Amino acid sequence: MILRSRFAVFLSVAAMCCAADAPGFHAEKKYPVPGNGGFDYITFDGSANRLYVSHGTEVNVLDADSGTLLGSVTETPGVHGIAIVPALHRGFTTNGREATVSVFDTESFKTLKKIAVGRDPDFIRFDAGSGRVLVCHGDAAAVTEIDPEKEAVIGEIDLGGGAEATVIDAHGMGFVNLEQEAVVVNYDPASLQVKHRFPITGCQTPTGMAMDAGHERLFIGCRSKVLAVMDASTGQVIATRPIGSRVDAVVFDEDSKLIFCSNGDGTVSVIHQKSADEYESIGDIRTEPGAKTMAFDPKTKRLFLPTAEMEQAPAAEGQRARMRPKSGTFHVIVVERQ
Repeated sequence: MILRSRFAVFLSVAAMCCAADAPGFHAEKKYPVPGNGGFDYITFDGSANRLYVSHGTEVNVLDADSGTLLGSVTETPGVHGIAIVPALHRGFTTNGREATVSVFDTESFKTLKKIAVGRDPDFIRFDAGSGRVLVCHGDAAAVTEIDPEKEAVIGEIDLGGGAEATVIDAHGMGFVNLEQEAVVVNYDPASLQVKHRFPITGCQTPTGMAMDAGHERLFIGCRSKVLAVMDASTGQVIATRPIGSRVDAVVFDEDSKLIFCSNGDGTVSVIHQKSADEYESIGDIRTEPGAKTMAFDPKTKRLFLPTAEMEQAPAAEGQRARMRPKSGTFHVIVVERQ
């Protein structure tokens, strides 16, 4: 009851507030992480209270409360995502540079096996309902399904476009964003078949995705600076709300009915679900530029976002200069509620 009362006050204040900042949140704590290299997804494992953070050619494992470095999973070239299967004490990483998925022991962090998959494995998640690990591929335009117990590929779903993120609903059906086509593909993980293709009206370049399974609503982060809300049963887009630029991850908190969109411009856009078909923007949480992916702890309601200071890399003759993470500045931002 106390938690609900606090959120009622929070939403009341947010409705009256004219500022862009979302009240009730602060991002003051940082966990420094040693080493250099690029970064992508971060995963929270509630069973062990750990963070798994992709970092160049390895995955850093942190205690979620203190930020203490517990160890690293190595030999993961071009790592993007991490999925954890607590019951098996196994973790899985997508290694973009060699088109493999690493299997590692979550107690020792040692790599046990590498599974060959299609090109450009990127986003990955474990679906407890089906007991499968799902891998989204960009270049290969597919979702690969892996049996985590057998540590082997079950099959592949041909999507006809680069896959960004996937969710599974309460009935065991899958949904995945196609980035270039701005389409959601509805698929059956059991039969490995595509069922429907839904255009995401009002959205360009969809990336992150979350779901309210109870109301069958998909929340799709679009690089055209909107969150699109789709009825998963019909494919109809019922609402769009403005968000920051370069969104890459979306989270839905069932308790507070809040949707969080992490953006590369240094914000997390917060949207309140008033009902299944009504949505209002609460404002933005200020983070740091580059913090475009995040993990969510549903118990403490903390958000974790990896980023680093950026610098211009030397450019070869005739090529455009690129930005790279500045040495020794990689860290995880912790967003907490007041």
